Amino acid sequence: MKMQEKLIILDFGSQTTQLIGRRVREMNTYCEIVPYNKFPAGDAAVKGVILSGSPFSVYDANAFKAALSDFRGKIPVLGICYGAQLMVHEAGGKVEPAGMREYGRANLQNIDGSDELLQGIASGSQVWMSHGDTITALPQGFRAVASTKEVPNAAYKVDGEQTWGVQFHPEVFHTEIGPALLQNFIRICGCRQDWTPASFINATVTSLKQLLGNDKVVLALSGGVDSSVAAMLLDKAIGKNLTCIFVDNGLLRKNEAEAVLESYAHMGLNVAGVNARERFYANLKGVTDPEKKRKIIGKGFIDVFEEEARKLQGIRWLAQGTIYPDIIESLSITGATIKSHHNVGGLPEQMNLKIVEPLRLLFKDEVRRVGRELGLDKALIARHPFPGPGLGVRILGDVSPEKVRMLQEADHIFIQGLHAEGLYHKVWQAGAMLLPVQSVGVMGDERTYESAVALRAVISTDGMTADWAQLPYPFLARISNEIISKVKGVNRVVYDISSKPPATIEWE
Repeated sequence: MKMQEKLIILDFGSQTTQLIGRRVREMNTYCEIVPYNKFPAGDAAVKGVILSGSPFSVYDANAFKAALSDFRGKIPVLGICYGAQLMVHEAGGKVEPAGMREYGRANLQNIDGSDELLQGIASGSQVWMSHGDTITALPQGFRAVASTKEVPNAAYKVDGEQTWGVQFHPEVFHTEIGPALLQNFIRICGCRQDWTPASFINATVTSLKQLLGNDKVVLALSGGVDSSVAAMLLDKAIGKNLTCIFVDNGLLRKNEAEAVLESYAHMGLNVAGVNARERFYANLKGVTDPEKKRKIIGKGFIDVFEEEARKLQGIRWLAQGTIYPDIIESLSITGATIKSHHNVGGLPEQMNLKIVEPLRLLFKDEVRRVGRELGLDKALIARHPFPGPGLGVRILGDVSPEKVRMLQEADHIFIQGLHAEGLYHKVWQAGAMLLPVQSVGVMGDERTYESAVALRAVISTDGMTADWAQLPYPFLARISNEIISKVKGVNRVVYDISSKPPATIEWE
């Protein structure tokens, strides 16, 4: 098997580091994001390096520094914002506070048409600036290859090296020439650009066969795209040696448990379904604190999963649908653990299982593309994100079977309405929340004092930021009337028009 070539992105703490990775991946080029001080020196597969932005200034006492000598002058390097300023600062140039924060749209000028990185980029092209410092003097051997009206050193090249720095952000949408610039850098690195869903599947299935052999594996299926794609890859590799467990915690959408199990049966997977609804309801009774609810639901899942897994004979591995953003977020750029994304907590240690994560290299959009290549049900691939604790964190306050019933009915009307109107695939995520308030209403000749439901729909590309979806008023009016008419216990419907930030997508 040929070596998997890659680009390395050194993370200095920028909010857009993952976006750099996604842009490179979109060009069929494999890349890995690693902390700024973890460059894999000596790895012959590394074809180039990108240095990310950072919330720090390069002259701060606690600013992150990288061992630039590990790669500068040896392989192509692209510094973005802080990354560009760091190379200038380390080489003896000047980086100083800008007279005013340079933020927003700008236009490139004085472009060096002979420069490889800027090939095909026209004068006047729009870029996006976001920095409080600026390069005021380039070191010896560094020369400007582009500027803007306010930034004389918007891009530079180091003589005798394939090393560049740009003070704008090519990874963000508002930099119109970002894709062209990154494409140029990938070409400079000599990458084959052959990392596709099909190549990933072939390589992963081969790797899983070698890793697992005849060992037996257990996987927790959630009904979401990540665990489903992981299951299909494992099924291709080891077939019936994979056992999947689907736990119905009573906090799923209406009829979802039955629908999910039916779809898995059509996929030919070996799935055991467990109805644990009453157990979860009993554990959640009277609990109102969101974090406590999450922990109870998480522990309940682990307990049920462990009980079912222990019934199986000869299990050696636990498979998880962990994806690349989970891996990145599990480590801070100092290498300290922030949070664990092992879906089943301490279960691997308790049962002496090894962990296998077939999707640990993929972003969410890549998981969907792999799912399409594998022939996964379209409805599953395009399904909106859904919180792990399910409706437990969409019922504000304590959880009861009656509240679950009300929310399932209201949510079902909303989601089915979005499908019927052709709106479902135009929003990133949608759902209903049951609020812990009651209000006065009038139904017929009677006053009511019943619950309120909030509808939430957002548009987003990755869930990191989101704007509220401007759904048509006639649609919202119809859905509101239908919920109030059909869902016993609800007499008021509101629509959430908050963006993220400052609000979050979920309410708890």
